[in-house]
Amino acid sequence: MTPPVNIDPQTLQEMLASGAPPRVLDVRTPGEFETAHIAGAYNVPLDLLREHRDEIIGHLDEVVLVCRSGQRAAQAEQTLRGAGLSNVHILDGGITAWEADGFAVKKGAQRWDLERQVRLVAGSIVLTGILGSVAVPSLKWLAAVVGGGLVFAALSNSCAMGMLLSKLPYNRGARCDAQSVVSQLIDPAGTAS
Repeated sequence: MTPPVNIDPQTLQEMLASGAPPRVLDVRTPGEFETAHIAGAYNVPLDLLREHRDEIIGHLDEVVLVCRSGQRAAQAEQTLRGAGLSNVHILDGGITAWEADGFAVKKGAQRWDLERQVRLVAGSIVLTGILGSVAVPSLKWLAAVVGGGLVFAALSNSCAMGMLLSKLPYNRGARCDAQSVVSQLIDPAGTAS
């Protein structure tokens, strides 16, 4: 029988304090991870997990997936279950719920999370398109394209703009490749943060 997929922060805290704690994989961008993360979590960005799941899955047993609110973790859960890993959990409400419940996080340089960056870029493009359409009427279609992209992102539970923004140097950290992730998973005592 497969255990429940979603767990609350209190349950994760209890699991981490047990004799056999699960691996906590934070699937946010390295920039988001560096801002705040659960101590001992491994940063495995969603795009990297998707691309290298077969290399990574060999070093996992029980896993709890964490992102900002739970959406990227749900996508990561589908990826891992699709690769044959069955003991996968999602932190319900993500790092936001973890902090709201008063649990400690390791903090670093403060950066905007990916969702906030998407809102800024999408809003800026729409505003520019609408204001610019006063002088160049065809610019209104730029706003329409972004609006259509946001509708598609909501319906498909994916975000092309977010994926593109995650590749910017601002959102990338020093440890963002499959080889370093696998080496962290192999030697958890030496490299987890």
